[in-house]
Amino acid sequence: MTAKYSFTATCPKGLENVLAEELRALGAAVEREQPAAVRFSSDLAMAYRTCLWSRLANRVLLNLGHERVEDAEGLYRAVVEIPWEEHISPTGVLWVQFSGTNREIRNSQFGAQKAKDAIVDRLRKVTGARPDVDKRDPDLSVMLRLHRDKLEIGIDLCGDSLHRRGYRTHIGAAPLKENLAAALLVRAGWPEIAEQGGALLDPMCGSGTFLVEGALMAADIAPGLMRDSFGFERWLNHQNDLWLPLREEALQRRVEGLQKPLPEIRGYDADAKVLFAAESNIARAGLDKHVRVSCRPVGAFKVPSHRPVKPGLVITNPPYGERLGEQEELRETYAELGRQLKQEFGGWKAAIFTGNPELCHSTGLRSHKQYKLFNGSIPSQLLLFEIHQQRDSEGGSSGERTKPRLSDEAQMVANRLQKNLRNTGKWANKNGVSCYRLYDADLPEFSAAIDVYRSVEDQTYAHIQEYRAPATIPEDKARARLSELVRATRHVLDLPGRNVSIKERRRHSHKDSGSQYQKRGDAAQAFWVDEYGAQLEINLWDYLDTGLFLDHRPVRQYLKQLSAGKKLLNLFCYTATATVQAALGGCTESTSVDLSKTYQAWAQRNFRQNNMDPYRHQLIEADCMQWLQAAQQNRRGHYDVIFLDPPTFSNSAKMRGVLDIQRDHGELIRQCMALLSPGGTLLFSNNLRSFKMDEAIQSEYAVENLSSTLLDKDFQRNPKIHNVWEIKAH
Repeated sequence: MTAKYSFTATCPKGLENVLAEELRALGAAVEREQPAAVRFSSDLAMAYRTCLWSRLANRVLLNLGHERVEDAEGLYRAVVEIPWEEHISPTGVLWVQFSGTNREIRNSQFGAQKAKDAIVDRLRKVTGARPDVDKRDPDLSVMLRLHRDKLEIGIDLCGDSLHRRGYRTHIGAAPLKENLAAALLVRAGWPEIAEQGGALLDPMCGSGTFLVEGALMAADIAPGLMRDSFGFERWLNHQNDLWLPLREEALQRRVEGLQKPLPEIRGYDADAKVLFAAESNIARAGLDKHVRVSCRPVGAFKVPSHRPVKPGLVITNPPYGERLGEQEELRETYAELGRQLKQEFGGWKAAIFTGNPELCHSTGLRSHKQYKLFNGSIPSQLLLFEIHQQRDSEGGSSGERTKPRLSDEAQMVANRLQKNLRNTGKWANKNGVSCYRLYDADLPEFSAAIDVYRSVEDQTYAHIQEYRAPATIPEDKARARLSELVRATRHVLDLPGRNVSIKERRRHSHKDSGSQYQKRGDAAQAFWVDEYGAQLEINLWDYLDTGLFLDHRPVRQYLKQLSAGKKLLNLFCYTATATVQAALGGCTESTSVDLSKTYQAWAQRNFRQNNMDPYRHQLIEADCMQWLQAAQQNRRGHYDVIFLDPPTFSNSAKMRGVLDIQRDHGELIRQCMALLSPGGTLLFSNNLRSFKMDEAIQSEYAVENLSSTLLDKDFQRNPKIHNVWEIKAH
């Protein structure tokens, strides 16, 4: 009589019922489903078959026992009673894995150590020798799971996880595990579609996992056939006479499967480099004559035309982005996918697996079925679609690109942006202003600022800076509103996602803290804009600020007039855009001081772009407060014009002290006035909304508030955006 054993097959969370169906089809007697696992009973041959043929399991464990365990001693007793001498040679290599805790066993490493001690002690007592312990290539892997004081003890029959088939040596940026890809294909109905001769296409195939797994199914190839070995082959109770016929059967089925005509299986990707990985994986799986990949963007995705293709399944795992900016850029990718599916794939089925199901709304398709799953630890969804034949009246010609419909909230924002464009945008065009503020929390529930930048290459960009939402607004609601604002901006300005920069949860202010020196993300392209003849470098992505304070546009123009034929000192100069304007206006000499290496380098690029003489226009990397003190002590030369634009507050590690502009502005102004030439002018600016000029300063010098005068139309809705004071000696 054939002996029956108890086994547990593990799988990704959410696939328990699919795995149970697969095990039944293989011939196993399924006992029950449990989180990320299915228990079944069978003979040893059935367990071998499962290791070889399961497309969905991670591991197959031979269950040796389950005991109630409350503490470390109970754990030791439960493990030491098992006859380990029947499973591993005392000269073999052992590895023990332990998961779970309880009130007494609070650390999985401690649990693994205690279980290992029990196994080694048992073998030493029975055989007089003990095995080595090493996780690399062990002869026996023991797996223990403790849950609610119940300990399950098993032997891993697989060795390496079953998802590692052996064909994927090259992977893309965010690859799916092979067994998860296989499960998604099963959920999408691919086995039935393949049986009927339908095609399998992936428009964003990456390293080709869907394609290979789909081909293995269509050709009846066992997924474990490419593995070098299984864990059970070094198990003392292994029965090779059961294993070898199963392997021979699988080899024969592979030959027969590849001899029959397979359905069309093709993948596409816009990244030629990742297609090299796909081609390598396909060839290693022995499927290079049956699976093809091509370099093609999503917008050109069509039914292959080289031969008649029967409608089948389009399946893909598109990127979904971690940051909102990435997600907004991907909306166009999803929208393109939806357009191509509707225009080219009527009568097909489609499946999209994503960690951001909300992005799928951009496809314009409505899913008829959804499955909640996990991609590793990421909650994800598989959405299934039926693609219907599109009527001409619905979509126009195949080459026509229509904007996706906005939600009611996004349309409300779009209406306001269009109104602002008619006013502020018209003013900007008339006055030659290429960078301006389009929106500044005009609608209170959409609390952000939107700036428009037009480059010298005539590319339009949007810079969206979210203001911090009130504590009463839930985080998810605030994020949803920002997303609607971004959609409306792209819609009104007709911008691709790559031309939109989004800064979340940051109030826009000029140099409010040291954080503006730090990169905000991966390097992105900078570009040049023209401001009244000056070419200035803009970077919307890498830092908190962009390189140009738009509200200071009229301040820079006033400095340009003041500095003609004069000598300028620019303190806290940032990227020195004010100095550039002054130089173009006829400033004879300038000194620009800032503590940041980043801004000094940026200023240098601005100087070079505008052909400024480095001998007449000097950049100094220094703490401005220390530089001022040293200038007074050394009695350095005087300046005709000084521009003082400090941050509201700074405690940079490079500074000796802390700058608080309300507290310290009096001393800063006096130090600057000491460096002014007779008849000279100090222009003092800051962005502290509650700022009050020191009365003593107003009595010592001639002080005039120019804040409202030096404010252009695009910032007049926010008159407290900056303070500007002109200060002269009496």
